[in-house]
Amino acid sequence: MKATVVDLRYKMNDVLKALDRNEKVTVLYRGKVKGILVPAAQKNDMSIIDHPFFGMSSQASKKSVLDELNDLRKDRYDDI
Repeated sequence: MKATVVDLRYKMNDVLKALDRNEKVTVLYRGKVKGILVPAAQKNDMSIIDHPFFGMSSQASKKSVLDELNDLRKDRYDDI
């Protein structure tokens, strides 16, 4: 789907419906592509026991909490 900035303002409901249908929405400003809205990934139902931080104090790793957080967040910060 293609949507202008005006469509985002006045027809946001249609844009959200397109995202619900797993369509990518291309945002246009003065006829030029400014960005692409991509549907969010489906929520995973991970158990707290499966989370990497669960029981980290009992692990043999001697990394600091800050180092552990940086390892978990690395992918997110590298994308910028």
